Amino acid sequence: MPSSVAELIALFDLETIEDDLYRAQPPDTMMQRVFGGQVLGQALLAATRTVAAQRSVHSLHAYFLVGGDPTVPIVYSVERLRDGRSFSARRVAARQHGRHIFYLTASFQVPERGPEHADRAPEVPAPEDCPTLDESMGETRDPAAASRLAAEFSALDVRYAGSSAPAGMLHDPAHPALARIWLRAADRLPDDHALHRCVLAYMSDLTLLHASLVPHRVDVDDVMRASIDHALWFHRPFRADEWLLYDQVSPSAGGARGLAIGRLFDRDGTLVATAAQEGLIRPDPGAADRAGIHT
Repeated sequence: MPSSVAELIALFDLETIEDDLYRAQPPDTMMQRVFGGQVLGQALLAATRTVAAQRSVHSLHAYFLVGGDPTVPIVYSVERLRDGRSFSARRVAARQHGRHIFYLTASFQVPERGPEHADRAPEVPAPEDCPTLDESMGETRDPAAASRLAAEFSALDVRYAGSSAPAGMLHDPAHPALARIWLRAADRLPDDHALHRCVLAYMSDLTLLHASLVPHRVDVDDVMRASIDHALWFHRPFRADEWLLYDQVSPSAGGARGLAIGRLFDRDGTLVATAAQEGLIRPDPGAADRAGIHT
């Protein structure tokens, strides 16, 4: 995966094959499958390229059909579903080896005024006071494996802000599965609001599914994890290279599936986006050799 912000930006440098058809080259990675956030962000960018510049994405809904091959390019085809006076809708199909691996539908809107309210962020330690991703993983995983996994996402700065795991500091009887992290791009991004939304889509897939495992005494390497679907709503302007608090809760797990919802707040406590995801969390002692989509 991208080891620097420059490589992260390059990940979203899609090649135009013809009208509404794009190709993304594979990044250098040790993962066995394509990281879900990569496909989310690239598909969103492909859709954005077909929409008038004054319209911004406000929501996306996606399904992961099969695990992607990380060694070959992904082709994205965009279908223009509708262009109305205020909204545009696009559907994107991602293909490899002659078959569909992923679908995304996104809606875009012109700027408008209306009633406003929003939840406020929970109280958490400042990101500077929180351990890094590899430091926090090193407490529960082999340190060398944790360092390798953290290196895959070294284009991001991720800090652990607490969870409802047995030693995780957060305890709420009404919500047994809680996890909070701070995250941002590790360096400055260009002033391109569409790119910041694509990078947020990329980041939103990093830890969300793991929230459904937090209260269970299982080794994450003994669980087969894979995204099934993913939704993301953009509420207010933000920068993906500035700290965002990812407040994640899993309201239910069962049937080898986990559901998690995440709220993203900027450092001022303003709610800027909401994510939701259901994924496979199937106990499997052999999963360590195959896992590679999520942390």
